[in-house]
Amino acid sequence: MTVVDAREGPMSNERLISADSHVAITHEQVRAHLARAFHSDYDDAVAAFSQRMARGTAAANQAGKTMRRSDSNAHIGANAVFKRPGYRDPRERLTDMDLDGVDVEVLYSEVSAFRYIPDLKTGAGEATRAFNDALDEFASADRARLCVSYQIPIHDIDFAVAEVRRTAERGGKSLQLPVFPPEFGLPDYYDERYDRLFSAIEETDLPVCCHIGLNTSLDDLSRRDPTPQKGVMVAMTPLTTGEAFGMWILTGVLARHPRLKLVFVEPGLAWVAWWLHVVDDMVLRQGYEFPGLIELPSFYFHQNVHLTFIEEDFSLDLLRDRIGVKNIMWSSDYPHPVTSWPHSRQVVETQFHSIPPDERELIVSENAKRVWNLSD
Repeated sequence: MTVVDAREGPMSNERLISADSHVAITHEQVRAHLARAFHSDYDDAVAAFSQRMARGTAAANQAGKTMRRSDSNAHIGANAVFKRPGYRDPRERLTDMDLDGVDVEVLYSEVSAFRYIPDLKTGAGEATRAFNDALDEFASADRARLCVSYQIPIHDIDFAVAEVRRTAERGGKSLQLPVFPPEFGLPDYYDERYDRLFSAIEETDLPVCCHIGLNTSLDDLSRRDPTPQKGVMVAMTPLTTGEAFGMWILTGVLARHPRLKLVFVEPGLAWVAWWLHVVDDMVLRQGYEFPGLIELPSFYFHQNVHLTFIEEDFSLDLLRDRIGVKNIMWSSDYPHPVTSWPHSRQVVETQFHSIPPDERELIVSENAKRVWNLSD
């Protein structure tokens, strides 16, 4: 496919920061940073994880990567962007970003370390550091433009605090935590066991990113879903973010930790406006009590929570004020099937044609710059 450098296209001087893009980190890269003594246990944990990924929502999640687009980008073909060297090679990635006219990408690993590393019989901490070192190696090609999200397992809070501080000391700008702790047999985030971790994160001023995707609580729905690509379950996945919102906001976590910056990645936008209306109405009209809150629930959302989206022009047009212009961040979602690459500038131009310039700038770059403490 022939690609023209997008910086020569519409609004070529406009800065674009993708708040959600992806990178492939291989187990070989992790092992390269891990002492040989732990390789066998690491491989056993990976094998068990692979078996779990072959069923339920995990299997549907993997199958989605092979789907073919049916819109104007259908010519790109199924999985074509996944096959680009930029998915794995940081210097090739910078080239793809230049082709797309994107200045900075916030990067999430396709593999979730916290889904298998805690299963290691020995060396879980060492393997976590090795995983994050592999991510850091990718970012080292250009730390100003490749902003990787270092993964923080939450089984061992002492270790999690130490890894947060190690990330900050090495100049890292982004943390990733699991969306739903009960998936791992752990308490929800309102439990006091996490308070030390959240205080440490507040001290670093790094954002906590929760990437929506695999949710094993939907395994039964996936089993019952008769559609070929599990479309009933897939459409429900982002909506389950409402549960996560509730555990962070309604239980008082954000009232206790007002300096936390939360980023929910790929949750969708439109339904969030409804959720904010409902939880405020529960207090104002329906008589619900949330003892940990001083303000209305929507106050904590607007103070602490941020959302990424890909293409949702109707939500931008109709609901951005209710969600919060300072709470929304654009993304290209490279290299997933819905990615706007290599036409992100054209897609942004189409989506934002009716949005005032100052609000547009916030959503495509300035909000992300503030959340991740990025340079100009």
